[in-house]
Amino acid sequence: MTDVEGTGTADDPWILTTPPGRSEFEAYRAEENDPPTLVVDVGSTRLHYHLRCIDDLHEMLKRHGDWMLLGNADEQKEPKPDTVEAWGRSEDNPVGGFYGIKKGLRGRFANYVPPVLEVLGLAEVQHNARNNSMRAI
Repeated sequence: MTDVEGTGTADDPWILTTPPGRSEFEAYRAEENDPPTLVVDVGSTRLHYHLRCIDDLHEMLKRHGDWMLLGNADEQKEPKPDTVEAWGRSEDNPVGGFYGIKKGLRGRFANYVPPVLEVLGLAEVQHNARNNSMRAI
């Protein structure tokens, strides 16, 4: 990803697009929150994910060793197995469930977190109209 605006702080959030490139959103680290969070603003909706999701997802992708489907899904929908979305809410991940913090707004992990890893230089993310994947760098 090139030409990303922002530095990832509340005063200067990253301005990113979802992997398919259809929607723009802002994201920043809020390390002062309890727990520390990755804040994502999509229009008037604010999502919070455990900040550790960045390092945890990167580690999981390194162990996985290949491209992994994103599998983006709302919280109320069951994600496809063996996808980033499924891992982001699995009892087997490091937080033991959803990385999303606020019930009702915990889904779409695979839509908003991968672009953050990409801007940090931790992952490659595909930007096709659908069925995107990512892998660790």
